[in-house]
Amino acid sequence: MHGPPRKFNPNPFEYHRELELSIDNITNLGLGVGRHDGWVIMVPQVAIGERIRCRIYRNHSNYSEADLVKVLEPSTERAVPKCLLFGVCGGCQYQHLVYETQLKLKQQQVKELLQKLAGIDVLVAPTFSTNQIYYYRSKLTPHFEKDAKNIGFLKIGSRFAIVDVEHCCIATSAINDKLKILRQEICQKTFRFGGTLLLRDTEDGVETDSTKIITQRIGFWNFQVRAGEFFQNNPYILPHFVDYIIRESSDDGVEFLLDMYCGVGVFGICGSRYFKAVTGIEINERAIQLAQQNAANNRVNNIQFVAGSSENIFAQTLPEAGKTTVILDPPRKGCDNSFLQQLAIFGPKKIVYVSCSPDTQARDVKFLLQHHYVVRRVQPFDLFPQTRHIENVITLLACK
Repeated sequence: MHGPPRKFNPNPFEYHRELELSIDNITNLGLGVGRHDGWVIMVPQVAIGERIRCRIYRNHSNYSEADLVKVLEPSTERAVPKCLLFGVCGGCQYQHLVYETQLKLKQQQVKELLQKLAGIDVLVAPTFSTNQIYYYRSKLTPHFEKDAKNIGFLKIGSRFAIVDVEHCCIATSAINDKLKILRQEICQKTFRFGGTLLLRDTEDGVETDSTKIITQRIGFWNFQVRAGEFFQNNPYILPHFVDYIIRESSDDGVEFLLDMYCGVGVFGICGSRYFKAVTGIEINERAIQLAQQNAANNRVNNIQFVAGSSENIFAQTLPEAGKTTVILDPPRKGCDNSFLQQLAIFGPKKIVYVSCSPDTQARDVKFLLQHHYVVRRVQPFDLFPQTRHIENVITLLACK
């Protein structure tokens, strides 16, 4: 057995110390929480209520991390993983749990984050999902080492080691077929460095060129997007997801929509029929060009797109705040404080906050609650079944 890493902190447990724990909870990072004499220990691939044996591999200032050694008392909510690499490959965190448990877990995690980070106890709706809980992912980015020996994803607990993945059971069948071909081609080549592949399932087949303009469909709307850039990659749930956001954004006397971080214009274009005028704001100028083209292709005439940071929109002439909804869909880090301050001063009637990171979302919601907003509805979506990832939508109403 190898000794501890060079910078290993031996307190409070020596390297590879084995402990028995009961699992009390699972964090939004997909890690089980157990305690030994009050000290928190994080362990993957466990279920709430299980008794397990684990092996310490890292100590932090206020918790430790450990590998699962054995489940001593298994939960009735434990399932047989579909993928033989589960527990080694870092792509999925929840295949060991029955799917209904995954959905309830994500609902509870959103509720707990809002309690802890926003200071509110609100009703969180059941996590929305579809029946397509495997073979749903329409974009895959496997990595390979310079010797092309392993082509796949990062190993659990590692920043560099790659697990060889011949077949990914959360990717679409078309992507898996293309992956098989690419693996054969790569293994016949020599590389100076490792790299990352792109496989994107489109209306015209699987695209591997990140610069290629492809077409993605949401209901009867068609969108052009660069294959390597952001576009939600679960086509089975995406129409329901977009429809919910549009329904939450409209009505209540709202006539105007501001779509911040608009990308290629999905929310603004899909919701255009419900508003007198729509404005989309996006810092990526290439995305703005595609958004303008998408509006023209979909014959939407009441929408404009502005290239620039979301903060700059408040320097322009804006519609009447009392008749405006703002959709926020920021990157994982959430909104900048300067933007939130300007948003609160503007004071739109409704804010629909879409986030792939419920923790930073909860932080931002706390700010809005302190500036005359109340939470009307919280709706998690499971865009990524079998994984820890949660897409969450919070609707806020102005109360001043």
